[in-house]
Amino acid sequence: MPAATVAGMELGTREKAVLALERRAFPGPGAKERAIREELGLSPVRYYQLLNALLDDERALAHDPVTVNRLRRVREARRRER
Repeated sequence: MPAATVAGMELGTREKAVLALERRAFPGPGAKERAIREELGLSPVRYYQLLNALLDDERALAHDPVTVNRLRRVREARRRER
């Protein structure tokens, strides 16, 4: 069984696109938000809701472990700061 089918189903196109966008570097303020709207057709708020849910999804971890683990570390660091 491929690693991407950990929970029985592969990630959808939108979920894969969210992770792909997170792997990219953006040149300046507002560039990422613009890419979220133009490329994914999502509001930044909805994008970050989806991303946060993906970080807890084992299918996302199987699909892109480097990105998911990096973002989990960032999220945990922010939680500790509160």
